[in-house]
Amino acid sequence: MSPQALQGIRVLELGQLIAGPFAGKTLGDFGADVIKIEPPVTGDPLRKWRLCRNGTSVWWEVQSRNKRSVVLDLRTEEGQAAVRQLAAEADVLIENFKPGTMESWGLGWDVLHALNPRLIMLRLSGYGQTGPYASKPGFGILGEAMGGLRHLTGEPGRVPVRTGVSIGDSIAALHGVIGVLLALYHRDARGGTGQMIDVALYESVFNLMESLLPEYDAFGVVRERAGSALPGIAPSNAYRCADESYVLIGGNGDSIFKRLMHAIERPDMAQEAELTHNDGRARHSARIDAAIEAWTSTRPLATVLQVLDAAHVPAGKIYTAADIASDPQYLSREMIVSSTDRHGQPLKVPGIMPKMSATPGAIRQPAPQLGEHTDEVMGQSGWPGASC
Repeated sequence: MSPQALQGIRVLELGQLIAGPFAGKTLGDFGADVIKIEPPVTGDPLRKWRLCRNGTSVWWEVQSRNKRSVVLDLRTEEGQAAVRQLAAEADVLIENFKPGTMESWGLGWDVLHALNPRLIMLRLSGYGQTGPYASKPGFGILGEAMGGLRHLTGEPGRVPVRTGVSIGDSIAALHGVIGVLLALYHRDARGGTGQMIDVALYESVFNLMESLLPEYDAFGVVRERAGSALPGIAPSNAYRCADESYVLIGGNGDSIFKRLMHAIERPDMAQEAELTHNDGRARHSARIDAAIEAWTSTRPLATVLQVLDAAHVPAGKIYTAADIASDPQYLSREMIVSSTDRHGQPLKVPGIMPKMSATPGAIRQPAPQLGEHTDEVMGQSGWPGASC
């Protein structure tokens, strides 16, 4: 097995469902030894979310790969003492409970930092550890709404819609991973100590909102839902084809736009001075979109893509899970991985990214059964070595 960037890093994951465990999964994919703490009997609720096989969610198989499961009741003194024992030897602790919960268990930052000054504590919550909303329960959908994303998602004049996945939680998790890596560098390369990382879901979403705030501040413009279009950047939209499918076209680069217009047999628009640059095209986006769809609507998707690919215009179809599972690009880059669960049954799961040339990630072991590693972890002195 190739060396991994986080090999030797010991992670204690106390969170459940999505944000905390997604951060733990990402660290585990690159070699960290992740000990997942679960409550007795039920374990992490994600074990029963969405579609299950052999009584366990197939989502769980992705979210908890490269982890070891330890059952502890954090509401008891024994469970809390066990966490302190593990935290004393850990590099990173992840939690995504409601702010104040860890403190009520005697596991707050001050206690753990005093116990292990090298510990890095990642805290993920709806609104952060401070501020007037800190004590409110927060889920991903609320973070997406407060961060500005939900207002922009959907068709004009229609109810705002969700993206179809728990994107607020995952965005927060990735911000948390960035924080952990920064803190590890500060500690190990700069001679620093451990630190606490405070990630709020709404702030993580807000961080991706591009020009949303400065446009409001400078011009009083409240960005609104625009369906499949990208307001102010043209052309960039979904266009109907003759076979009732849709093609996505990003023709908003100046030179790309000219190639696109020639490809759709509108050389007149390619030469129109007003459409030379994006600011002019944005003022005429409806006319440009109409011209593009007049061409795509008379041709099947496959023909549209063939013509636009030949013209070097960014275009593509809208992928379903079935498209993803058989796509040669996904397969060639090992983003579709055939794994085996604890019951010995095969399962295709997403591969690992980013791709690292010297220290690539790997799926070293399948998701654990509830409490599978409790004796292994707790029965040894100190923190046991990573199992591969």
